[in-house]
Amino acid sequence: MLTDHTAIPVLAVTDLDRARTFYEHTLGLPDPLVGPDGVVYRTPSGGFLVYESSFAGTNKATGISFQIGADAFDTEVAALRSAGVELLTFDVPEGTWDDGVLVDGDTRAAWFADPDGNILNVETGMALE
Repeated sequence: MLTDHTAIPVLAVTDLDRARTFYEHTLGLPDPLVGPDGVVYRTPSGGFLVYESSFAGTNKATGISFQIGADAFDTEVAALRSAGVELLTFDVPEGTWDDGVLVDGDTRAAWFADPDGNILNVETGMALE
């Protein structure tokens, strides 16, 4: 069944070239796999597909969460900010905001959007391994 196969997130964008600039240069995701339907960005434990669609940016929930070790979180957030990425805040039922970072116990998280409005985040505390 499906549990035997890799699942990857999929994000729709309106302009694949603009998206590639954001993902490859702003976020620093190198050497994507380019196919006829889009671009796959690889990470150590998986990856995600970016493809063109007229429905780009219509998901108002988090599309991809990058799991960051607590020791690297501040460095990654600083790198995002220096690349011009603006952090998003919103009403939350738990935790407190500290300079664009949600702190909830041992977990810290920051959200941001790609040029089409797809919501991404970086967070600590979720071990998938």
